Amino acid sequence: MPVALDAMGGDHAPDATVAGAVRAARDCGARVLLVGHSRELKKALEQHAPVPDRVEIVHAETTIGMGESPGPALLRKRDSSIMVAMDLAREGRASGVVSAGNSGAAMGAATVRLGLLPGVERPAIALLLPNRGSGVVMLDCGAVVDCRPGHLRDFAQMGSVYAHCLLHLDRPRVGLLSVGTERAKGNAVTKEAYSLLEELPINFVGNVEGQQIAQGEVDVVVCDGFVGNTLLKATEGYAELFWNMLKERLAGGWRERLGGWLARPALRSVAGRIHYASYGGALLVGVKGICIIGHGRSTPAAVSSALRVAGELADQAVVEQLTDSFRRSETPAVETAVGQDLDS
Repeated sequence: MPVALDAMGGDHAPDATVAGAVRAARDCGARVLLVGHSRELKKALEQHAPVPDRVEIVHAETTIGMGESPGPALLRKRDSSIMVAMDLAREGRASGVVSAGNSGAAMGAATVRLGLLPGVERPAIALLLPNRGSGVVMLDCGAVVDCRPGHLRDFAQMGSVYAHCLLHLDRPRVGLLSVGTERAKGNAVTKEAYSLLEELPINFVGNVEGQQIAQGEVDVVVCDGFVGNTLLKATEGYAELFWNMLKERLAGGWRERLGGWLARPALRSVAGRIHYASYGGALLVGVKGICIIGHGRSTPAAVSSALRVAGELADQAVVEQLTDSFRRSETPAVETAVGQDLDS
């Protein structure tokens, strides 16, 4: 089953998206449906001849720009590339959707066209971040900025399943981001969410602080979208600051340049682990389908990674596992209610 790519979405589309699709087809045998204006896509594909037969074009008349308001744009542009891509997934013609375009439009299109999983009130953006271990799944990264305790409970459950599929962990350690590790620390929402997470059939390890995320003490970290998005962008900013300072230092005298040359293999390895292109994008969890939201400035390498991840998650039936997880969590409550009715 191919993956549908919103080929018109992103700061460097369609050149970067088309190049990423061709790269994914050549490197990992991915099948890709390039969704967008056929004339522009054919022109972009000419730069990569011969084009793998695993890459096909699906025409979409319009595109939702990065600066457009998602709601009105989705209503006005029902034939946009992101809407057509979601329709392909809904109709079973694609195993998932990848978009580096307007993230609000991608979330809205996924919610409207694919629908939410039973028992899920709001979807969340789940992103894999590097740490001292194999990585940590953080959610929400910006979908729901004002969360209720029940939303955080759902995020924890979805994050645990996602980490199981992506990191191949039997019982991922799930932590609730707070200002202290003690149970009593946090605001009213996190305190109430703590009790709800304790009742879930997941490996909940309690509250965690920001530094524990990078140290590998948790596999899933749960927070509201306001905190998650702020933390994500602050982390990106400091990572960029660190590398700029390092490059400036290594460009100094001959000793620094020699040291930088000797350390180049190690530095490249570290850069590869923390660069966003290695992870491709974030999964929109909670919808009835696979939707990967990439960075607006995604390079061909990032697009290729996102397509690879989308295919892997489809192979592992992550949506089916999420659905089953929520079904199992609701069963005891239903059985208890039925038992109470029979007793009365």
